[in-house]
Amino acid sequence: MFKFFNRVKTVVSSELNSMLDKAEDPVKMLEQFMRDMENDIREAETAVAKQIANEKMLKRKYDDAQALADKRMKQAEKAIESGNDDLARRALEDKNNQQQQADQFKDSYERAEQDSNNLRQKLDEMKKEYQEMKLKKDSLKARAESAQTRTKMNRTMSNIGSDESRQGFERMEERVMQYEAEAETSEDLSQSNRSLDDEFDELDNKDNVDDELAALKKKLNK
Repeated sequence: MFKFFNRVKTVVSSELNSMLDKAEDPVKMLEQFMRDMENDIREAETAVAKQIANEKMLKRKYDDAQALADKRMKQAEKAIESGNDDLARRALEDKNNQQQQADQFKDSYERAEQDSNNLRQKLDEMKKEYQEMKLKKDSLKARAESAQTRTKMNRTMSNIGSDESRQGFERMEERVMQYEAEAETSEDLSQSNRSLDDEFDELDNKDNVDDELAALKKKLNK
């Protein structure tokens, strides 16, 4: 479990390059790496908790056995003071048995304590490495998103100035010029299609205006 965590940590850079080559989403892959590390840390915490519980159990057994051995020693001394050698002998025999068990529990407890300390240290290292990888992940994520944004913007700007876009504008400009030419042509045709009656009506209207202007001047003594 600890080895797997270290393996994940050391291959992140190579995996990142590989997934970029395969056109994989680096942001999603980095998030998956972090989830894997979090699972490893949870498993490590569970293992450390079990080891600490085992250490405490051995310590309690050692304390109980040592306490009973000490008790038997005091009882043997009391029996001797009372002149009861047989009782003292039996107390010493049990004291020796309890001391032997206490010594065994002590050895087991000390080994368990050392194992617990080692596991705690490894767990602390895992958490430290996780925080370092988290910072690196955030940096890589920001860089990846920035690169994707720049790529998208460059593609958009490239399309704006592309030959296809320019040709499209030129076609639309020609279409507008064609519409304008058609409109001018229709106006010319409308003028050429005026009848003689239309021209005489226009002349009559002009004469009427001239007569009205002369009458107005006469009225004003101009």
